[in-house]
Amino acid sequence: MHHAPSRKDGGKPRWKLIERLRFLYEGDAPEAHRFRYGLLLFDVITILFIVITSFLPRYPFEERVDMVIGFGVLADFLARIVISRNRWRDLAHPATFADIAAIVSFLAPVVGEGVGFLRILRTVRLLRTYQLLVRLRSDSPFFRRNEEVIIASVNLGVFIFIMTGFVYETQRWTNHDIGNYIDALYFTIATLTTTGFGDITLTGTLGHLISVIIMICGVTLFLRLVQVLLRPNKVRHPCPVCGLQRHDRDAVHCKACGTVLNIPDEGDV
Repeated sequence: MHHAPSRKDGGKPRWKLIERLRFLYEGDAPEAHRFRYGLLLFDVITILFIVITSFLPRYPFEERVDMVIGFGVLADFLARIVISRNRWRDLAHPATFADIAAIVSFLAPVVGEGVGFLRILRTVRLLRTYQLLVRLRSDSPFFRRNEEVIIASVNLGVFIFIMTGFVYETQRWTNHDIGNYIDALYFTIATLTTTGFGDITLTGTLGHLISVIIMICGVTLFLRLVQVLLRPNKVRHPCPVCGLQRHDRDAVHCKACGTVLNIPDEGDV
């Protein structure tokens, strides 16, 4: 008489897979670190592909590459959902919608370039992953010294590319001033910096709304970048007593409460 395998026995391969994925995505071993840096490299290559091909005519080869990247992004997305300890909360996170938009745009070439710019939304998640930030802070003195500048630059760059895509896709059919991505990028930069040459303008209610969004949000991000560039060079080290986050690199005492600090450094003079 044969007995059906128990749920516990039948579930072992599944649980082993989940534990393996959780180790790779959340573990602190060298293998897990290499895996996450591999994901970072994949994201960087994906972004470079998006940026370069957005200025080129569409070829069948690019659609095949899109499909390969799309399945890679989909596999990463599904793995993160499988290992999540709170799936509903993670599914409601804005970064999840960015991933879904990227997957749709990569795996739906029949839609054409109309949603192609949505692929860049995945870059929003790039430096939002807590594990990646912790690893970069630990491994890279350059990142620790320039973390705020790097994040502000990425935020501004992502915003510029997304808005360039919106301008191009919504205006190229009706606005003779927008003939390619270069024209759209030129308008976005001119609007963001409030230069306002006036040689390219957006038409229609949607065009005016896009211009307003670029001016308000873009200027805010640009000023944020300028702020962190001009701010005195300090190190992030929370005071154990009052919680003050930023201190001079050679600080011995907290300026707010006088507590003795122990700020680690790389021995630079």
